[in-house]
Amino acid sequence: QVHLVESGGGSAQSGGSLRLSCAASGYSGRRRYCMGWFRQAPGKEREGVATIDSDGTTTYGYSVKGRFTISQDNAKNTLYLQMNSLKPEDTAIYYCAAAGSPSRCDVDGSHAMGYWGQGTQVTVSA
Repeated sequence: QVHLVESGGGSAQSGGSLRLSCAASGYSGRRRYCMGWFRQAPGKEREGVATIDSDGTTTYGYSVKGRFTISQDNAKNTLYLQMNSLKPEDTAIYYCAAAGSPSRCDVDGSHAMGYWGQGTQVTVSA
């Protein structure tokens, strides 16, 4: 069973930066597939932020492209999301997710993710 734990959330001012981390465990002997970040703001639907496939291919949501960067350190079993030029509309709970089998890997593919973290709050003030 893959277990995901996010950290790094918090508060920032508009224009500031935060880096989220997602520590993954339970991968022993298990191949990795797509991983990604998704977010949900109060009263809104879940939104795909960024994904990274096992070959390093990345996708980004339109609203974060050019500001956010997804990366992973396989040696540390950790997924990252560097968030720069933050805006108040980036305020949301951010979730780390991982696919348990070969699947589509893009920001519209949340239904393909079999494992989810508990989420970390990001709040951006104007």
